[in-house]
Amino acid sequence: MAALGEVVARRAPGLWWRAARGAARGAEGLGGRHLASGGAQRPPTFGFLLDIDGVLVRGHRIIPAAQEAFHKLLNPQGQLRVPVVFVTNAGNILQHGKAQELSALLGFQVEPDQVILSHSPMRLFSQHHERRMLVSGQGPLVENARALGFKSLVTVDELRAAFPVLDMVDLQRRPKTTPLPRNDFPAIEGVLLLGEPVRWETSLQLIMDVLLSDGNPGTGLATAPYPHLPVLASNTDLLWMAEAKMPRFGHGTFLLCLEAIYRKLTGNELRYEGLMGKPSLLTYQYAEGLLRRQAERRGWAAPIRNLYAVGDNPMSDIYGANLFHQYLQTARWEGAEEGAGSPWKQQPSTARSCTSILVCTGVYSPKAPESPGPAPGGGAPPFHGHRDFGFSPGLLEAAHVVSDVHEAVQLVLRKEGWAL
Repeated sequence: MAALGEVVARRAPGLWWRAARGAARGAEGLGGRHLASGGAQRPPTFGFLLDIDGVLVRGHRIIPAAQEAFHKLLNPQGQLRVPVVFVTNAGNILQHGKAQELSALLGFQVEPDQVILSHSPMRLFSQHHERRMLVSGQGPLVENARALGFKSLVTVDELRAAFPVLDMVDLQRRPKTTPLPRNDFPAIEGVLLLGEPVRWETSLQLIMDVLLSDGNPGTGLATAPYPHLPVLASNTDLLWMAEAKMPRFGHGTFLLCLEAIYRKLTGNELRYEGLMGKPSLLTYQYAEGLLRRQAERRGWAAPIRNLYAVGDNPMSDIYGANLFHQYLQTARWEGAEEGAGSPWKQQPSTARSCTSILVCTGVYSPKAPESPGPAPGGGAPPFHGHRDFGFSPGLLEAAHVVSDVHEAVQLVLRKEGWAL
């Protein structure tokens, strides 16, 4: 954990820790419909953080083991017996849309505030909410960004329409005539990277234009400004698992391209004001706050002590869960050291552990040579994580490796002494 804290603190001094310490507080404040309690089972002191792609679904198809798992987690009234949040690095859908999708697949009511998208913790970066931001990704970009608190937005398509000569890779999309230069376009003050875009060449070019021109892409500067405009990004997954036999490129691959281009052109490193999504500690703190809020709504008075994070991607799910477990072990000392006089005070964490559980239904497969898990013979695995998160090979090792999410749920219920 120290490696990550040092790297992030160096790249965004103070901001990361201030935002992290506001995570649970921000999550606690989120509303939601009351979930009625029921059943005679003792109040739970544990909760689940469940990944979605590769754990519950593959593409748009539910993994059969997920249905079996929720038969164990639901009471006869169709209510969850323990608090559960769904933590995904996806971000190209609205929160309530993802909740509806999960409800239809799993057969019970999933509330929007049980779903954490990769960019959900951006709500905490209020110091950037008034800036005019270029937003990149796909799906309901503007709706998602506004829901996060951002008020002034420009999409890549809108920027391309304003400055058509900037996008020149696709011969069919080049302007047939040279338009008059514009001087009435307000300056862009930051960049939001919510997920992988569709036309990578267009987004890479226009994002670079904004960064190199200090937010005025219709002009040119003799020297690129550095530090550059603020950049917030979510979802650093290099790969993700859909219906194909091999993993697909994720937003982490797009970020890798952007960073390489920026470094090649300027000689400097692209810097982030914030990186969200697994394995970011901020995401796990945010998730813990939602679990606690869910337990309160159900009337479960006992504190949630043990968290169980189930995922299929060693570099995001397992690395992040183990990193958060390390954080929990030292949180009391760090809280006294870092929180003194801080305006970002939050309710102290009640969790004592975060146990990582790796399933074999997604990115990781023990039989596949390309799986980014522990290498045979103890050799170092390839590093598929983001450069700013550092690399500690031991954090890739899951506390438990199981075949699927049903087996994971059975393992946890037995460990906690609950009836199967």
